[in-house]
Amino acid sequence: MPGLFLLFRRIKAISKDVIELNDRIRDPEVRVIDENGQQMGIMSAARANALADERNLDLVKINPTAAPPVCKIMDYGKFKFDASKREKDSKKNQKVNEMKEIRLSMTIEAHDMEIKARNCLKFLQNGDKVKVSIRMRGRQQAHAAIGVEVMKKFYASVESACNYDKMPTTEGRNILMILAPTKK
Repeated sequence: MPGLFLLFRRIKAISKDVIELNDRIRDPEVRVIDENGQQMGIMSAARANALADERNLDLVKINPTAAPPVCKIMDYGKFKFDASKREKDSKKNQKVNEMKEIRLSMTIEAHDMEIKARNCLKFLQNGDKVKVSIRMRGRQQAHAAIGVEVMKKFYASVESACNYDKMPTTEGRNILMILAPTKK
């Protein structure tokens, strides 16, 4: 029987998201609100559905947990369209901060570091955080202090556009530092 219980829970979860409209509303009595937001009172679901049909609109159950359930007369297609449009607009206006990564080596040359610093500055100007990492190989692990010095030199070259979010630290075979753009 545990399988039947899980099936029931799944059906119940799916049915919460389904909005009841028009003939699917089977409650004996519902509280009705018209398209202008005016309360029309408590009436049978069939009568409320007939009122919605007269106005060429839909009867939508908006609060099924109330006693009696609350239904609204509205154009459901337009309502769904407007809701999806609002959702798209809110997603479009969101700024997602990404974490960009720049990898250095303990033996990096000066020109290579300048190029990496230029790329880091671009990321910081876009408002992204930057994770700078050095992976130590073999005998380099015994000289982690050299890697930390490389990190400090790198920070000195981009210092005007950022702050430390995380100071350079050795974590296993890696040396990591996280830079955050300065507030404007």
